[in-house]
Amino acid sequence: MTDFQRARSEEQRGIRRRAILDTTAAMLETMPIGEISLNELSRRVGLAKSNVLRYFESREAILLELLDRAWQQWVTDLPALADAGIDQDAPVSRRAEQFAAVVAGSLAHRRILCDLLSAQAGVLEHNVSPQAAARYKRAAVANVAGIAALARRHLPELGDSAPQLTAAMIMAVGAVWTHARPSPAMLAAYEADPSLTAFKLDFVTALQEVLATLTVGTIARARV
Repeated sequence: MTDFQRARSEEQRGIRRRAILDTTAAMLETMPIGEISLNELSRRVGLAKSNVLRYFESREAILLELLDRAWQQWVTDLPALADAGIDQDAPVSRRAEQFAAVVAGSLAHRRILCDLLSAQAGVLEHNVSPQAAARYKRAAVANVAGIAALARRHLPELGDSAPQLTAAMIMAVGAVWTHARPSPAMLAAYEADPSLTAFKLDFVTALQEVLATLTVGTIARARV
């Protein structure tokens, strides 16, 4: 992955860290989080496992950094999508629906982000040091604040409840993503018994409905 045997400078160490992150991201494109191992990652990146652990303390630490990277890119891309998809002159109920549609649609092709968000609390925040956990949480708070500011700009009716809405939205993304990706056994059950497909979710459609309900509900509570 690199043309040097040992990273001797900060620049070379940065190159090696990016190579580890990029290789992990490529693996996530073709396999679930649970199948990603340090042994396979080390093989693909061309380093001994012990060398990978010099740059990241654990597999979960790598995935948390990838989550932050994907999340930051999403926060960067959202404002333009919101400006295009939300009519500032529309009634608040309509803007709430449009906001939900923009957020849900923006995640349609962000598989890595959704995969990592769905595993964040149950998997990724385990097997990391307190220092790594705190570093990630600070980044997550900043990412939530970025989306909350965007929500407040298009929905000033949220007031101080925008961060609360955003945090709930992030939890909803992970939950809906998990339920919208049934196991092979469940897919076979749907095929064998079509009546069960009532429980089969389309990710964007289901997420949009959940986010719209959360947004309208938060605005209603903010007005009380």
